[in-house]
Amino acid sequence: MLGAQHIFIGANAVDYSGYPDCRPEFLRAFQAMANLATKAALEGGGVEIRAPLVDLTKAQIVKLALELGVDPALTVTCYQPNADGRACGVCDACRIRKAGFEAAGVADSTRYR
Repeated sequence: MLGAQHIFIGANAVDYSGYPDCRPEFLRAFQAMANLATKAALEGGGVEIRAPLVDLTKAQIVKLALELGVDPALTVTCYQPNADGRACGVCDACRIRKAGFEAAGVADSTRYR
């Protein structure tokens, strides 16, 4: 057992149309379920789901990553990357990500197939 009290997830509400698990409502419901269904929560520990990117635009996420020194090429948004971690480049998640780079005025460093 890790004893973790927080779970961080990179969910973003912009993606909710194709991925309903990215909605704040889902994240709140998941947290409530986790706090009903885990031994740690029953013993007073509980868990908090944190989604710091949930309300940001994709352009804001790209800019934040660069400000924090995160290389976006090392991240994957695609739900169907290949075995090498390369994104498909055509699914909704990839198209939205590409648009985020464009809106941020930053070259897309994503590793596509």
